[in-house]
Amino acid sequence: MRAFIAGAGRLGAQIAQVLAAAHHDVSLIDPDRIAELSGSIAVPMRVGDACAPDFLEAAGVHGADLIIAATGRDDDNLVISLLAKRQFAVPRVAARVNEGENSWLFTSHWGVDVAVSTATPLVSLIEEATGATDTVALLRLSKAGVEVIETVITTRSRTAGAPLSDLVLPSGTVIATVVRDGQPTAPEPDMRLRPGDEVLLVSHRATEQDVQSAFQ
Repeated sequence: MRAFIAGAGRLGAQIAQVLAAAHHDVSLIDPDRIAELSGSIAVPMRVGDACAPDFLEAAGVHGADLIIAATGRDDDNLVISLLAKRQFAVPRVAARVNEGENSWLFTSHWGVDVAVSTATPLVSLIEEATGATDTVALLRLSKAGVEVIETVITTRSRTAGAPLSDLVLPSGTVIATVVRDGQPTAPEPDMRLRPGDEVLLVSHRATEQDVQSAFQ
């Protein structure tokens, strides 16, 4: 799947990490935040305005399977969605709704196939955006043959304070990223987990219960 994500905030960066970990072709677009993310996530990043048709054309949006408008501005997300659907004929368009009172605008009239609120959990959001709705607890990306599992470290987690090198993960499971203070971070062996960290793992065979047992 070829996907473009507009908005390199916490949500956009997390989605990019998850889809890239599942071997999808992902590009992240933002006019301001690309430099600060450089080196922290392994996806192609483009500096530019996703509300500009010329920029989207140059970025190759014509060949996209999915666009996710995940900026912090509802008006931008609506413009991006409309351009994606009407001008570039993108088959599936998902848009983030930042302000609840604007949710009535996020319909097919603006090119939106899937509208998601800021309160939607990450895994559920990607399930809706990609159409992979065959599970509830896990996001199964069937084409890649892997599952993406999310777990949160709490003050009661026995792995809080432990370095990643000490973790015993289920067979066939790797950590894709650790989200800390809203920023995705490349996992390093000496990185110590903290309460509040969100850990995203990619696995070929582990279940959510297997992962919870490893961390909690």
